[in-house]
Amino acid sequence: MALNKAPQTQVMETEGLVTERLTRLEKRLAEIEKSQPQDRVSMVVFSGDLDRVLAAFVIATGAAALGQEVSMFFTFWGYGALRTKRVLAGKGFLQKLMAVMSPSGTQALPVSKLNFFGIGAKMLRAMMKQKNVSSLEDLMDLARQLGVRIIACEMSRDVMGIQDEELIGGLESGGAASFLADALKSRVTLFV
Repeated sequence: MALNKAPQTQVMETEGLVTERLTRLEKRLAEIEKSQPQDRVSMVVFSGDLDRVLAAFVIATGAAALGQEVSMFFTFWGYGALRTKRVLAGKGFLQKLMAVMSPSGTQALPVSKLNFFGIGAKMLRAMMKQKNVSSLEDLMDLARQLGVRIIACEMSRDVMGIQDEELIGGLESGGAASFLADALKSRVTLFV
């Protein structure tokens, strides 16, 4: 009888060790799966150039249409795409100067190359219309309909003195931590 118990005890100990190791491995796998990127796209929109902002919205709407969660973090020159008008009241001298020098709305955005005092942007818009390509304004509306989060950088806004009444509606406000929280969970992160 004693001989039969020893192998049986050994099997039970081995099964216990295997079960313990399996439990630890399952726990580690669960932790790894939690840290894996999700079906998300995060982007910083730093540029205020028409062609670059267009590219950002083409990617954002395409990703959202594919079921990705999308967040766009607008900072510094990217604010040009979010502005609807220029307000000078309540700003300091340098903020007023910046407001006058910056585009106030999507129609005023220059192209990154060959702008030639706005002619390049007008040509690009005309060529897009001719080829039935959605305008920036249409893409921005589509992005909202698809649930793309548009986040306005608080620090840039404070520095540049941009006020609520200058911006399109439906924006979220956040800092770099807001962008990083999204980016750390994203499968794709872009800087435009």
